[in-house]
Amino acid sequence: LPSEGSLAKYYNPLVELIRTSPKPVIAAVNGVAAGAGANIALACDLVVAKESAKFIQAFSKIGFIPVAGVTWILPRLVVYARAMALMLLGEPVSAADAVDMGMIWKAVPDQTFDTYISELAHQLAQQPTYALSLIKQSLQQSAEHSFHQQLDLEKNLQFLAQNSHDYKVGVQAFIEKRSPH
Repeated sequence: LPSEGSLAKYYNPLVELIRTSPKPVIAAVNGVAAGAGANIALACDLVVAKESAKFIQAFSKIGFIPVAGVTWILPRLVVYARAMALMLLGEPVSAADAVDMGMIWKAVPDQTFDTYISELAHQLAQQPTYALSLIKQSLQQSAEHSFHQQLDLEKNLQFLAQNSHDYKVGVQAFIEKRSPH
């Protein structure tokens, strides 16, 4: 179980690294994700689970509070009332229900899970990675910004994107009617 020392030394730095990484981070959940394990997965940018997977916020059942940033993350993924119920009741959530409530991106049939994860990672690696990092930065900052502040941020990040190597390669590929590399 996560202690104060392990939270400060391992869990919190890990979820901060995931959230601040300029690269999209994929969580591939292939079983029961409970406690801090579930919360590390939910900190990721794309969460894909096997259809047989489950997510559990069971902290309240043992006298703990949820950790690894989930009290900040989960209410932003699902509505406040649902996040509260999940944390207070500690009931398992199926992968399908997690998709329906917006907790995760996708539930994939167990037999195609590994292939899907590999293809998803490959797809992201083939895209303009600098632009992906700017998208991630923009979305993460939106929670603390007013609409006007977010418009300014988008304008500034778009300037960075349009002056990047990725953009030049993408435009050239579009003109030449080919995929960018």
